[in-house]
Amino acid sequence: MGQKGREGDMELWQLRQMQSLPLEAKILKSQLRIREWYEAWDGKVYLSFSGGKDSTVLLHLVRSIYPDVPAVFVDTGLEFPEIKEFVRSVDNVETLRPKMGFREVIERYGYPVISKQQADCIYQYTHAKSEKTKLKRLYGGKNGIGKISECWKYLITAPFKISAECCHYMKKQPSYRYEKTSSRKPFMGTMADDGNQREGQYLKHGCNAFEAKRPKSTPLGFWLEQDIWDYIRTYNIPYSSIYDMGYHRTGCIFCMFGVHLEDEPNRFQRLAITHPKLYEYCIKDWEQGGLGLGKVLDYINVPYRVYDGKFSGEYMKLDGKKIEQLKMFSYEGGISHAKINHA
Repeated sequence: MGQKGREGDMELWQLRQMQSLPLEAKILKSQLRIREWYEAWDGKVYLSFSGGKDSTVLLHLVRSIYPDVPAVFVDTGLEFPEIKEFVRSVDNVETLRPKMGFREVIERYGYPVISKQQADCIYQYTHAKSEKTKLKRLYGGKNGIGKISECWKYLITAPFKISAECCHYMKKQPSYRYEKTSSRKPFMGTMADDGNQREGQYLKHGCNAFEAKRPKSTPLGFWLEQDIWDYIRTYNIPYSSIYDMGYHRTGCIFCMFGVHLEDEPNRFQRLAITHPKLYEYCIKDWEQGGLGLGKVLDYINVPYRVYDGKFSGEYMKLDGKKIEQLKMFSYEGGISHAKINHA
């Protein structure tokens, strides 16, 4: 094993050690990273606030030290109504909006399916200007990295466009503009535990990425999801009621990244019960004014229908009790101050 490989193993071991620390120790270490970032930029910082549980905890942690740090929420139009309602309840939050809507993004660039990496590889292949680029996306570069997985190569000829561009145009661009005009550097609530890409970024930069192309601080980088819920419980922090509806991830409602890995009821089956109007809009054919996700999900063999006597097509029968439990939640939602059941 080369020197680089040994260093990588050591960094991964150190991350695992950090992840195994008790919550009290993690809080102290995160507070240290927050102070380092704040002082390095003379207080010209802000917090990227999605309204989700991770950024909610980070906001509480940052403002426990620096109460005046502003938060910024990017309203893409793809957030749950419960998320938006919760964001409105938080002080000192500036709202940004993208210049391009989701429907326009997928019409120009394509649908977000499978994962950011796979969608990007497929997009690069279908838009390649050279045979070399196509071969690289089919078979990978050095060590086979950066290729379309064998099981997804059939998507090259899919009857719809595929890309990972929606995140760039709808989330990142508004944040980039804010950072340019305000000269502020962001705190972000991402964790290495969120996936391989986030873990790789953490291993490369740590919590405070001073040397990154886009400098950013991720003080919760070494936390685990259970730490988030433990912190919420310990400090009795209000959080969005969307989590009480059984949703574990609260990003863009219509994003299909990772849905093929979810147990049933998956995010779209759950959406059919908790938010039927949004469900109908996203599943309905493009020509009928919808987003056409039904055809895409059919193509990648992901179920999205639920049997409740209303939706057409071949129904996936969920347990009747589960459906009734889901129906208990209203479309309007609200801010939850209820007992946290995520232990």
